[in-house]
Amino acid sequence: MMKSNTVEDSIRRSIARRNCEVILRGDLKDFGSDKQIGRALNNLCERKKIVRIGRGVYARAIVNPISGAVVPEKGLNTLKEALKRLGVEVGLSIAEQENNMGKTTQVPTGRTVAVKGRVTRKLGYNGIYLNYERVNSATV
Repeated sequence: MMKSNTVEDSIRRSIARRNCEVILRGDLKDFGSDKQIGRALNNLCERKKIVRIGRGVYARAIVNPISGAVVPEKGLNTLKEALKRLGVEVGLSIAEQENNMGKTTQVPTGRTVAVKGRVTRKLGYNGIYLNYERVNSATV
C-alpha cells in the first residue's frame, strides 16, 4: 500500500533540499494551513529532524553524541544565520574584535553578537541564548 504525500513529508523533503540551515515558518506557508504546518513542525521536532530556535524559526538538527541533546547542525553560527534571515545586520562583538586584533587572549564564547538597531527576539536552544550588543553601522 502506497503512503499518501502528507504535509509533513513535503516539509521534510523541502528542508532536505534547502541550502541554508535556518527554516522560517513563513517559508512553509505554501504547504498547508497554519495548523497543518505547526503540527508537522512539532512532529519533526519530536523526531529530532529539526530544532526550534525561536518563535517561528527552526534549524536542521543533529543529536549530540556526547550529551544526547538535539542541537543545530552548525551550533551557534546557526543563530547568527537566523538573525540574518530575519533581516538583522550582524557583526562581530567587541570581545571578538579585541581577540582578532590581539588586544586580549580571552576567547569569546560566540554567544554575543553585535547588531545594528533594536532586536527583541530570543534565539537559542537548550538554554543557550544569544545576547545582543547594539552598535552603530560603522562596526557592523
